[in-house]
Amino acid sequence: MHALARKHLKPIGFLLLVCLLQPSTARATVFSQLQGVVHDPQHRPLPGAHITLSASHSAFTQSADTNAEGAFTLTSIPLGDYTVTISHAGFDTLQQPFTVLSGTSPVLHFELQLGKVAQTVTVVAPIQAANVGTVTPTTLVDRTDIAETPGADRTNSMAMITDYVPGAYMTHDMLHMRGGHQLDWQIDGVEIPNTNIASNLAAQIDPKDIDYLEVQRGSYTSDIGDRTYGVFNVVPRSGFERDRQAELVLSAGNFLQTNDQVNLGDHTAKFAWYASLSGNRSDYGLAPPIAQIFHDAANGYGGFASLIYNRTPKDQLRLISLARGDYFQIPYDPNAGDFENQQYNSSSLRDSQHESDVADAFSWLHTFNPSTVVQVSPFYHYNSVDYQSNPNDNPVSTTYDRASTYAGAQASIDTEVARNTIQAGIYSFGQHDNDLFAAIFNDGSFSNFANPASASAGVIEEYVSDNFKPTSWLTLIAGLRLAHFQSSFSENEIDPRFGIALRVPKIDWVFRAFYGRFYQPPPLLAVQCGASATASATPANCAVESYAVNTGASFAQLHGERDEEHQFGVQIPLPGPARGWLIDIDNFKTRADNFLDHSNIGESSIYFPVTVQGALIRAWELTLRSPRIAHLGQAHLAYSNQIGEQTGAITGGLICYGPSQLPTDPCYVAPGYSPLDHDQRDTLNLGFNATLPGHAYASANYYFGSGFHNGDPDPATPYPNQYLPCNTTVDLAAGKAITENITASFTATNIANRRTLLDNSLTFGGFHYNDPRQLYAELRYRFKF
Repeated sequence: MHALARKHLKPIGFLLLVCLLQPSTARATVFSQLQGVVHDPQHRPLPGAHITLSASHSAFTQSADTNAEGAFTLTSIPLGDYTVTISHAGFDTLQQPFTVLSGTSPVLHFELQLGKVAQTVTVVAPIQAANVGTVTPTTLVDRTDIAETPGADRTNSMAMITDYVPGAYMTHDMLHMRGGHQLDWQIDGVEIPNTNIASNLAAQIDPKDIDYLEVQRGSYTSDIGDRTYGVFNVVPRSGFERDRQAELVLSAGNFLQTNDQVNLGDHTAKFAWYASLSGNRSDYGLAPPIAQIFHDAANGYGGFASLIYNRTPKDQLRLISLARGDYFQIPYDPNAGDFENQQYNSSSLRDSQHESDVADAFSWLHTFNPSTVVQVSPFYHYNSVDYQSNPNDNPVSTTYDRASTYAGAQASIDTEVARNTIQAGIYSFGQHDNDLFAAIFNDGSFSNFANPASASAGVIEEYVSDNFKPTSWLTLIAGLRLAHFQSSFSENEIDPRFGIALRVPKIDWVFRAFYGRFYQPPPLLAVQCGASATASATPANCAVESYAVNTGASFAQLHGERDEEHQFGVQIPLPGPARGWLIDIDNFKTRADNFLDHSNIGESSIYFPVTVQGALIRAWELTLRSPRIAHLGQAHLAYSNQIGEQTGAITGGLICYGPSQLPTDPCYVAPGYSPLDHDQRDTLNLGFNATLPGHAYASANYYFGSGFHNGDPDPATPYPNQYLPCNTTVDLAAGKAITENITASFTATNIANRRTLLDNSLTFGGFHYNDPRQLYAELRYRFKF
């Protein structure tokens, strides 16, 4: 590990100890339970029917027998696709596929038909159906989707999200969703904290290690955290799908790219394990400031491990560990006379960024009885960024090193009382940041400096939530989440959340509505010059602030973002020949105070967090997903029409410094709302994964984006409009199983090589053009060990 990283791995102290000693009542969002009733054709309950639950993509199973009322309950079920099999003497065996989402408790009714001389297996109901048990719009992507979607299984790819989730797109090398880019990542339901906004470019987990990805977008129950814009819940490979089996993944393509992995796993009746090592490199890494590629290499390496031990039928232990290291050259425009360099001169910069990320999450899951489950999950996360420049960079050589250490725990309890599913829990962590900001002014405009700084903070959040189902066609949700943030100042928040889901009989449409409030703790700003430092003769950090003032900026204390969300939607299962197709439509409006965003000092190409006084984000979203149709494939569509606006001045972080009373003043902000710089009105993804004869497949994805709002309004420039040009790409992939253990595939992204300017934010190379055409072949070899 980097020497600076080792130095930063130190205890967080008393604040962390307080966090870890909080009460351990708990529930994790990744697990659900299945309830059902089995009856005969006359609707009389069938006691003693045997229930077997089988995962579609692994060897995970559970079983139970119905009681005297014909009822059964299966607990501690990870999200994903399953088949339930019901058998009883004298009746035909019945199978029914279905999908489990996290935090839900589906209730299914099964009718067994009287057996014939030769028993048959009857399959009823499609996997996809409208879900009346939740008010949260959710997209579920499995490992087959990831493997077959063009480009989705590459390290650091976000195609598994952007191709399937409305309002999700990449700009300035970062994932944006629903108008924001403060997004939560969870692994096995355990939230991995990362309060730093926009300083990291690499993903936390390799897509090849994912079994299921559940994307929730707003309308969260109170057990889900604080970031309104999106929650990504990863269920990693577990080893239950392996029997002493390993897989070697090798790829090669243009830009001298390769993306390789070896993974292996095994399981017994009680224990399963999975581990992987991966490496990647390419001459094309980040979005370049011009259509050509210069100084744009990237490489990385990582490891991942998952251990699951079912110690007893009532106790499960899970451990997830991952570590990644990534390197990015910051691309530049070599022609000093280009239009882009007149806005942001990158021609003399030779910058790079190193990143590291380490996370561990341990979970103990205990089932007291079929209706009460407790989970306790301590976690640790280390994340660092080292942005380095050539000492001879002109005009300024900048360095920014940050290391953040988080440690804490989440714990929860989930129980049922009558028709109520009650959840209560706590989530808490302590954080310590070490920063070093340095600058060498080769143009002589300012005195050189190098100032280290540090800061600590802690978060304690408690919640209670009730999911009440008075009937099978109605769900009412109510909850409360309390948050306390403690650093050099403290903030407290109480957030209510309410929702309703209603299924219309016969047509099975599900209408839903939600109202909720959210609090998002602020990033730490260690480089800020405090009041005590300002008053001292030789302030420790004021050289950084003085430099900021020299560029027309300054630093102010960051406070947490507070959001209010209104959302309604409908799920429509199509009837007749289209049975199994599901349309989901929603409309949301989010109001934010202290909206978190980012900015940079001068032309340093380094992000600093900021808060804007307010933001208003509104959108219509639509998703369409077909079932997996035998011999045909699966279609998917995701569309968003979004308006993202901001109002008021920058209130915290890197603020504008100077008078702001007149329109001619540099810090003047016009009254009313104006578009966010990363606002894109229309985003569309349309794809199809086809199953072909001969154990082959082909997939395609069409993307359309109407352009982001950060164009140059000067009509004398090549980009005279407020919104930049629309952009479209087409991606293709095809693969074939050559033998039982060898699969080969070929992928082409942006096959027409259509290049367009995406945005002109002055960060990580300035202007950003979309990805060029990329071609690569991949070979997967499975073998026993």
